[in-house]
Amino acid sequence: MRYRDLWQRLLSLYDEREAKAIVRLVLEERFGLTLAEMLLGDIEIKDNRYKIGEEELESLMHRLEQGEPVQYVLGEAWFYGHRFHVEPGVLIPRPETELLVEWALQRDIQIIDKEIKEAPRRGMNVLDIGTGSGCIAISLALGLPSASVTAWDVSDAALRIAQGNAEQLGANVSFVKQDALAAPDDVALWDVIVSNPPYVCASEAAQMEPHVLEHEPHEALFVPDNDALLFYRTIARYAHQALKPGGLLYFEINPLYADELSSMLKSQGFVEIELRNDQFGKCRMVKALKIEN
Repeated sequence: MRYRDLWQRLLSLYDEREAKAIVRLVLEERFGLTLAEMLLGDIEIKDNRYKIGEEELESLMHRLEQGEPVQYVLGEAWFYGHRFHVEPGVLIPRPETELLVEWALQRDIQIIDKEIKEAPRRGMNVLDIGTGSGCIAISLALGLPSASVTAWDVSDAALRIAQGNAEQLGANVSFVKQDALAAPDDVALWDVIVSNPPYVCASEAAQMEPHVLEHEPHEALFVPDNDALLFYRTIARYAHQALKPGGLLYFEINPLYADELSSMLKSQGFVEIELRNDQFGKCRMVKALKIEN
């Protein structure tokens, strides 16, 4: 078999660039092949050289031809320099969410961490709402080893996967089953709250790629067309009482509702609201500050 023959089998689903990238990822990650070996000609996959053989490759290719995302097929995805286990039931971590983590780990959160370290008997408390695979919470815990990180999700499957990822990566995170739409009456508990909640309106589904729409969990993607800010509004209301004075709220957002979201945060009492673009120039993140009540 040849590399060209393999990626050409995916052209009914993906363009040439993406089809090549998907097959290359499978051959590199699962079989240990280099790009040079892929391009030289016939690909020889021998059971005594690799953990799996040609039969397994054909099984993987069949799943890819059915439109299953390559991350689910491999059972893993890279995020912020770490390998996370993923499977149906959790969203696949995405590069734009890495930018949210990077932003949260920059100057403002480090200032909070420094001030807390200088205060006796106090540690920084961080909350990730809607953790999914745990990629945000775990990355924050690894980047802020002195912080106490908690992660919520309503899905038992997500919590199981996230807990496994935390153990595998050596991150200290407390996972809690909690519905973001029915948050507890916490007051001044957190220094930082981060969330990538559902934000895709049902009417946007027609523009989505089939491999996303047909395989990733809808409850982690969609909100009603008549209430696009459902999760943001509820989480912001919780955050305004649950954040300590000077605490920070970070969201990944739908670019279509950036202005409306900013106005909502202002109306809920947040200040210094800052929007930030992703690597494609789309407005995908917001940060807000809670001041004294």
